Order: sequence, then C-alpha cells, then structure tokens
Amino acid sequence: MIPEYQRPANPVMLESSESIVDASLAADTGWQEFYQDKQLQQLIALSLENNRNLRATVLQVEQLRAQYKIQRAERLPAVNANASATRQRVPSGLGASSQTLGGGGIYEEYQIGVGISAWEIDFFGRIDSLQQAALEQFLASDASRKSIQLTLVSEVADAWFSWQATIAQLEFSRSTREAREESYELINKRFESGLASELALRQAETALHEARIAESLYQQQANQNFTALELLVGQTLNREQWTAKWNDDAHTLQDLPVNLSSEVLLARPDVIQAEHQVKAANANIGAARAAFFPRISLTTAIGIGGSSPSDLTNSGNRLWQISPQLSLPLLDWGVNDANLDVAELQKDINIARYQETIQQAFKEVLDEMQARVTLDAQLTAQQDLTKATGRSLQLAEIRYDAGVDSYLEVLDAQRSHIDAQLAQIDTQLARLRNQLTLYKALGGGLKAYSGEVIQPATP
Repeated sequence: MIPEYQRPANPVMLESSESIVDASLAADTGWQEFYQDKQLQQLIALSLENNRNLRATVLQVEQLRAQYKIQRAERLPAVNANASATRQRVPSGLGASSQTLGGGGIYEEYQIGVGISAWEIDFFGRIDSLQQAALEQFLASDASRKSIQLTLVSEVADAWFSWQATIAQLEFSRSTREAREESYELINKRFESGLASELALRQAETALHEARIAESLYQQQANQNFTALELLVGQTLNREQWTAKWNDDAHTLQDLPVNLSSEVLLARPDVIQAEHQVKAANANIGAARAAFFPRISLTTAIGIGGSSPSDLTNSGNRLWQISPQLSLPLLDWGVNDANLDVAELQKDINIARYQETIQQAFKEVLDEMQARVTLDAQLTAQQDLTKATGRSLQLAEIRYDAGVDSYLEVLDAQRSHIDAQLAQIDTQLARLRNQLTLYKALGGGLKAYSGEVIQPATP
C-alpha cells in the first residue's frame, strides 16, 4: 500500500560537471585536521563528550530506536502464559448453574495454558507501513544528531576564536590606556611648567577616560565569550590553562576547494533528515490506505483445565481455543478518508520542507564562498589602512612636539589608528568565521580524521 518513493525535485540547479571539484573533500576532512590549533582540538573533543544538547539528542535517537523495535515487534504474535483458579459458591435455584451443581454448592475451576491474544495478521501491510515509518523517523533522528554535531563543532571554534579576538582587543585597549596615561602625565607636567594649555590637558584626560571605558567593555566581552565557550564545552574551564595568541599566522585552517559541486548538499545531515521525513510520511500513506481494507486478527489458546488442581495433570483435560476475527469498515463517516488526506498533506508539507532545506543549504554555501573572496580583499585593505593610520599618528606626534599642530590632531590620529587596528582584528575574525562556516556548510565536522569511516545507524 506504500506509494513508490521518488526523491522530490531539487529546487536549485545541482551541478555535476567533472571539472568541478568534489565538495566531499570538505566533508571527509576531519576536524582534527581542519582546526590545527591544539587547544581548540582539545575543546572540541571535550564538547563532543560533555555537551548537554548533543547528549539529549543522542538519547532521543535511542528513544526512537526503541520505538522502532516496538513497532517491528507488532508484526509477530505475542505469546503469553496464563494460569487461573476460580472458586465460587452458587446458591440453589440459580438457573443452569444450580442444575449443573445439583441444586447449588461450591464450584471450582483451574486452568493453565499459553495463548495468543488479538494478533493482527498483516495481509494489507498496515503494520509494515507503520514499521517503515518508524524506521524513517529513527534515521531522521540520527541525521539530526549528526547535524547538531556539525553545529556544535562550528560553534566551539567560533566561540574560541571570538574569545581570542576579544582578548587581543583587550590587550590592545590596555596598552592604549597605559600609553594615554603616560601622555596625560607628560602633558600635565608641561601644563604645570606653562608649556601646554589647559585645553590640551583636558583633551588628554578625556582620551584617557575613553581608553579606560574601552578596556572595561572588552574585559566584559572577553568574560562573556569565555562563559559561552564553557557552556558549549559543558564544563568549567580553568582560564589560566588556555592561552590566547592572536596574529596573522596563529590560526591556520586547512584550505577548502574553491570550485565545489552543489551535489554535496544532498549529503548534508539536515538534508538527509528532511528526506527521511518525506519517506516516513510516504510510509504513513500506506498505513492510511490499508485502513480501508479488512483487519484480520487471531486469538488462540491451548492448555489444561479441571475442577481440581489434580485434574491439571490429566492429559484428557486438554482444552484449546481458536478465534479468528475479521473487521471491515462499513460506515466510518469519512474518518479513513480524512486520515488518508492528512497523510498525503503531511507528505506534501515534508516535501516543501525538504526543498526549503536544500535551498537554505545552497544559500549558505554560496554566501560563504562569495564572502571568502571579498573578505580577503577587505583584510588586505584593512592592513593597508592600519599602516597608513600608524604613519599619520607618527607625523601628528612629530608636528605636536614641534609646536606646529595642537594636541587635538594627535588625538584624531590616535583614534583613527586605534579604530583601524581594532577593525583589523574584527576582519581577521570574520575571515576565520567564514572558513569554519563554509566547512560546516559542506558537511565537515563529523569525523575526527580523514581516515575514519562513519558507520550507518542501524536500529
């Protein structure tokens, strides 16, 4: 009764040219190889072991595995052993019972045996369809677990780089505050000697307070980023054991291929999950169709009975029962028709969600690939800007010391140079995020090493 399954049409053009690099290279790259920072590798391993969200998802997979086993067992008869003992007094004049007992008295009955109770013989595939639907739900949940693992690995890396970037900005703001303290002290001495105006002194004081505020803000942000990292890892971390090193060469990530085949999107865990949901809905249609046909169930029993316990040893007191039952829906006021409509509509809904998942996956990969080109150019321009503002600051300080310009020119040059350096760190962080997001979007993060083989889930 299950309709023949056909994979829904892809809403985006999936390239299959041999000239395009197979994007499975990214999915096959283990996170131990992609993330080459040893400390980050330790954090990812801790998160995969301790993260509560991933643990809950694993338990949900096990729950659906058990539900599938329950549904599969419905295809086989359940054999039960039973024993009963009855003792009752029947008064005289109570109809047939009193006549049987000769005018009333004590009545005893003992039975032992085994039997099958209301086992449905699946002639039309209703139970088989439900079993198939349960299997697809289990496979969908396992794909969901894999998708959550990809997200977790990516989030840990993002939190780690964010913390390191904030620490770099904190250290820079701290050095800026210290430099402005020295500048304030110097201008204050010149003011007391009559070599500087009070305006220059107050400008230096204002710049000092701004640096103190910026340092406090970056300290707060660094604390929050580290707390977010602890939440993802699933345990408290000793901050002194983790070193934040930020420079152009400290965060090397393995390069990903530039030209990618979008066929890889069909192997992403979230896309696989959506397709299993479509298959489950397709199987439910088979169960809804089978409801229009008769249900045949069987009840059987075999055992020994008697009016006393000693009769249970007499083979002549054997008893048996067989009771087949057929149930055919005649008038259900449209319930079966409505259930079939519900099942077919659910399949259409799941197909729409499947296609939407592919579209979203395609957008994620395309956005990150396009952003990689622009971020490289942006980082180069940002580095040039930092050099230019640094040179402008040097010239402004020379002109101020020579008495050509006011201290306001120095402050403007300082702010420009500080903003450029902070923005350069932000751009470097954005570039790292682009790489790790592309790695996740292509399905990377399920394996620790390239040589690993991911075994398919079996219920």
